[in-house]
Amino acid sequence: MSTEGQVIRCKAAVAWEANKPLVIEEVEVAPPQANEVRLKIHFTALCHTDVYFWEAKGQNPLFPRIYGHEAAGIVESVGPGVTDLQPGDKVLPVFTGECKECPHCKSEESNMCDLLRINTERGVMLSDGKSRFTCKGQPIYHFLGTSTFSEYTVCHVGSVAKINPAAPLDKVCVLSCGISTGLGATLNVAKPKKGQSVAVFGLGAVGLAAAEGARLSGASRIIGVDLNPSRFEEAKKFGVTEFVNPKDHDKPVQQVIAEMTNGGVDRSVECTGSIQAMISAFECVHDGWGVAVLVGVPSKDDAFKTHPMNLLNERTLKGTFFGNYKPRTDLPSVVEKYMNKELEVEKFITHSVSFAEINKAFEYMLSGQSLRCIINLEG
Repeated sequence: MSTEGQVIRCKAAVAWEANKPLVIEEVEVAPPQANEVRLKIHFTALCHTDVYFWEAKGQNPLFPRIYGHEAAGIVESVGPGVTDLQPGDKVLPVFTGECKECPHCKSEESNMCDLLRINTERGVMLSDGKSRFTCKGQPIYHFLGTSTFSEYTVCHVGSVAKINPAAPLDKVCVLSCGISTGLGATLNVAKPKKGQSVAVFGLGAVGLAAAEGARLSGASRIIGVDLNPSRFEEAKKFGVTEFVNPKDHDKPVQQVIAEMTNGGVDRSVECTGSIQAMISAFECVHDGWGVAVLVGVPSKDDAFKTHPMNLLNERTLKGTFFGNYKPRTDLPSVVEKYMNKELEVEKFITHSVSFAEINKAFEYMLSGQSLRCIINLEG
């Protein structure tokens, strides 16, 4: 029986208030409106960004809310004006988007869509300023335009990437956020040449994805920098060849790396959000050709300080958003890297739980046990 145009009742994990366990509730999901699609979510993963906003550390916390933004599913129905997706398509919903019409989308150099760029404060849909979720008679806020902790969700068509119909959704779901962010930071922005050296600051999921990008690029040395020594063994699976813990040294870590590499690494990628790590990542690259790429999000009051000579000596500092991938245009090719066995996403998946056990995924992340925990909504 077709559900097109009808309200769907399904299960969703609702965050009623900050720092309290999510509650599996029956919610009503409205049909998609103009330029929207309704998705059946099969698998979703927990990303640190979900935890950060659930803890109400982000700006303007909104509750009740349905979190989740790293997922894979199938199109259930499409709203008016949607022509490039149809029911049955396998897709990745993405926290940012690609309208294909704004100056950023038309630029080959940018993926920062004017219309659909990440907005953590918006809890409603763009077309009418309303939520598509209702629970117990009240609207439930959206999160990052995706809200994938629900069996069904509604997204703007520009935030949905159509992928290979043969792709296993329980694996490629992790490509819709953190893994692609780190991978693209290296492959698309740092662009190390074969045989060059790369330093990666922060060995969480995004940093390990950056290291994976360095491995795919043929880097000869991949130096992992982290304050947690327990991460070093795991990082070897992602191509990391050497490790530096800043706490083990009585000099700035950029000096340590410069001494290890005869003047500095060729490329560095910072994935922590620590302003000191950002400065170190920039100052540890070699003069003349070194490139440092910032991925982590700093605190709002942070200021980046370095001596101008570090720039005048021909070091390059770059920032990146979502690894410079345009979601609709580029994500399908990242999925193909996995399908062609160039990219191993299984290494990032450390846990799996049922939808009913979603709060376990939070426990795993908060205790530092997981890179990515997959939440199965198929059951």
